Amino acid sequence: MMDKHFSSGLQLIPVFPLIAAILLLSSCSRRPVYLPPAQSGTNVSIDIATLQPDIPKFFTYRHGSKLISFFVIIVNGEVLSFLDACASCYPHKKGYQYDKGSVICRNCNMQFPVSQLAKGLGGCFPIKIEGRREKEKYLLPISILEKAADKF
Repeated sequence: MMDKHFSSGLQLIPVFPLIAAILLLSSCSRRPVYLPPAQSGTNVSIDIATLQPDIPKFFTYRHGSKLISFFVIIVNGEVLSFLDACASCYPHKKGYQYDKGSVICRNCNMQFPVSQLAKGLGGCFPIKIEGRREKEKYLLPISILEKAADKF
């Protein structure tokens, strides 16, 4: 009887490292979640003073069960905004990361210099979303973010 319990216990031991590895790998492939943007009426509001030139600042807006991520960046004095998704790779739900002057697709590793983001050419370019500057705030209509929920 003692051998029976001992052998069944041995069968469970290899399962724990396998489960841990699966959880680790699945968490590494998920898109990061960023701080939520401030809201002002029907817009999200980004304080321009918190932005650094040529360095994207990422945010995540919650719409129901969807987490819609986007980034705002100042390029050549102009404030621009983009979804953390592209038309080609969005089904993989990985988004972009910033490194040394470029945003890089986490799925296909395509790199786009931030100085070229305004051109928006190519299937893996971040999807541009239109906002507007009002004094020291950059406002993005919440309706635009909610319409993009299918990308997330």
